[in-house]
Amino acid sequence: MSRHWQTYHHYAYGAVATLGTLAAVAAIGWLMTSALWAAWAPAMEQVTGPFLNVLGVLFGLTLAFLANDTWTAHDRARSAVLREVDAIRRLDILTEAVPAAAQPALRQAVRDYVRAAVEEWPALARCDFSPTASVAADGLLRRFSGLATGIGCQPPLLQAMLGAVTEVRENRDIRIGLSRTHVNPLKWLGMAFLGFLTIVSIAVVHAGDPATALIGMGLFGLASAPTATIVLIHGNPFQPPSAVSAARLAAALAGDRSGARGGDARQQPVARRLP
Repeated sequence: MSRHWQTYHHYAYGAVATLGTLAAVAAIGWLMTSALWAAWAPAMEQVTGPFLNVLGVLFGLTLAFLANDTWTAHDRARSAVLREVDAIRRLDILTEAVPAAAQPALRQAVRDYVRAAVEEWPALARCDFSPTASVAADGLLRRFSGLATGIGCQPPLLQAMLGAVTEVRENRDIRIGLSRTHVNPLKWLGMAFLGFLTIVSIAVVHAGDPATALIGMGLFGLASAPTATIVLIHGNPFQPPSAVSAARLAAALAGDRSGARGGDARQQPVARRLP
């Protein structure tokens, strides 16, 4: 239960943001009709409109920074997948320069990793990783590092292949790290507090006109709550509604050498090509 909450807690926070905003608007709207508010209204009418801008700007900047963190995480996740795909393609191409006897084992290690990495995607959505993919990544490094002692691979070629293997592993680690990006409660609590103060300031500026204040608070709620909810539900780059896809990774080896010899085989999906 704890793990399930940790995985999908940003959806719950999104619901809290929406319902909390509606509750705050309704509560302050009700308070403005009370006798206590009527007693305070003459003093609050001295607060002018420009005061509202200060809190509104602070709230907007805070929400913008949080949204930027979320979109940046998605961009980094997509970039990591693209770099991983490029490194796998380089690795597969560089294998052509290795003596023919060693090529099958090396290509099999690459395919084992690609298959395991694609199958790891559901685990990334759960803020987890696949032990099978970790084993495949370690096997990839062992296979290519063994070239130094096994067949006496030329140093420049060995360095290029090990560099590609390292890049594959590093970008997988980036994917895993970004999948575990969680909502920071303190940041969002600060933003919620600023949002509440903004709602209160709207009521204060229009202290003598509850109907106008309710319209202003409602418009602010309609603008802020859905925006905050959208940012919150995009917390994990590997979860819907805009999850980073594994399609490019699955197709990383779709154009290998067997396709060059087999005509239409180049267009076959990787799932049918990998042994």
